[in-house]
Amino acid sequence: MSLRNHKDLTVWKRSFGLVILLYKITSKFPKDEQYGLTSQIRRSAISVPSNIAEGAARSSKKEFIQFLYIALGSLSELETQVFIASELHYLAPDEILPTIEEIRKMLLGLIKKLKTIDH
Repeated sequence: MSLRNHKDLTVWKRSFGLVILLYKITSKFPKDEQYGLTSQIRRSAISVPSNIAEGAARSSKKEFIQFLYIALGSLSELETQVFIASELHYLAPDEILPTIEEIRKMLLGLIKKLKTIDH
C-alpha cells in the first residue's frame, strides 16, 4: 500500500503544528529543565509526526499501522508530560490537551480505516 505523501495527511499536519507550538512553549521553561522535561516533551512531540511519516513510507499496510501505534504511544507520553508541566505551572494544559485529543482521535480513525482496507 503506497501512500501519496505523509505531508498530505491531516494528522501529520496537526502533529507537526503541535511540535512547533511545544517548542515555543518549552523555550520559556526554566533553564534547569532544559535536559529534563523540556527535552522529554520535545522528543515525545517530535516522535508523533516522525512515526506517521516513517509508517507512510513503508511498503505494507501492516507496517504503517505499527508506526501509527508507535505515534499513539508517543502521544500518550506527551500527554503525561504536559500534565506534569501543568502541575509545575510551566504551561496551561488547555493550550495543548485539546490538540492531543484531536490527534489521538485522528490516529485511531486512520488505523481503523487502514484495517478495513483489503490488500
